[in-house]
Amino acid sequence: MSDTGLTARIRENIVLFGALAANLGIGIAKFVAAGITGSSSMLTEGVHSVVDSGNQVLLLYGQKKARRAPDIVHPFGYGRELYFWAFVVAILIFAIGAGVSIYEGVRHIRTPEPLRDPTVNYIVLVIAFVLEGASWTIAVREFAKAKGDTGWWRAIHQSKDPAGFIVLFEDSAALAGLVIAGIGVWASHAYADPRIDGVASVLIGLILAAVAVLLAREAKGLLIGERADPVTVERIRALVDAQPWITHVNHVRTVHTAPDSIFAAISADFVDDLPMGEAETLIEHLEDDLRAAVPMLSSIYIRPEKRENAPPLGARPAI
Repeated sequence: MSDTGLTARIRENIVLFGALAANLGIGIAKFVAAGITGSSSMLTEGVHSVVDSGNQVLLLYGQKKARRAPDIVHPFGYGRELYFWAFVVAILIFAIGAGVSIYEGVRHIRTPEPLRDPTVNYIVLVIAFVLEGASWTIAVREFAKAKGDTGWWRAIHQSKDPAGFIVLFEDSAALAGLVIAGIGVWASHAYADPRIDGVASVLIGLILAAVAVLLAREAKGLLIGERADPVTVERIRALVDAQPWITHVNHVRTVHTAPDSIFAAISADFVDDLPMGEAETLIEHLEDDLRAAVPMLSSIYIRPEKRENAPPLGARPAI
């Protein structure tokens, strides 16, 4: 790969690379602190960082596999493979991140470790908060660019690129977990009750479980297949409807085959006296215009169909 290509790839994945670098360093520090102090919440946070690091590796792997060119078996490409790995990430957060956190918390509540000097924990937590905050800032900045004027929650729900919002969720959960871990360490020493540290670990696990459920829900929708955003659909419809040889646009159905790739199936009623040869030429020109207006259109299918014969949206086509 050329230096320019490598730079472009790093820039494209700056959110994932930033999060991966932060989590690897933080994870090692947390495990060292947990080993020295015996803190359950610090051990939980260490596991959390390891899971997050693995998640970023999986998303980078998914992005690489999703770039493969279409072939006979997958004529629309491999773009949805990224959505599959995003779903796997959500499962890992739930099963390993949340599961281990809650297990360790309950175990620590039942058999608490003796209290030790928490200084190392505080140092690691501050460093971790700074690094996680930097990663979170990058994720927020990049996602804000992508969402434009759309509201945050709506933008997350409509986003077709899981890498951005997964890191945003992970880093937000990580920052919340660090705050809870810090409070747990402080409270367990302030009240001379090491079980509080275990409670903090359980709370961190519950936050991770909630994040995992939200991510799984978003990833499932992408994996099943989601339409393009309404503005894009209306742009396609308007371009088709503007053609003088089309009397009516019956429907425009779209699906994302990758974050930056859309398949569009269009049903339209053509004028009755349009010769087939001329129609073929006009359709080719229309497809060129559609791709120029919506560059993400990778595949376009335009079907001539009488208005009265077109099935309503959601109806099963005749076999």
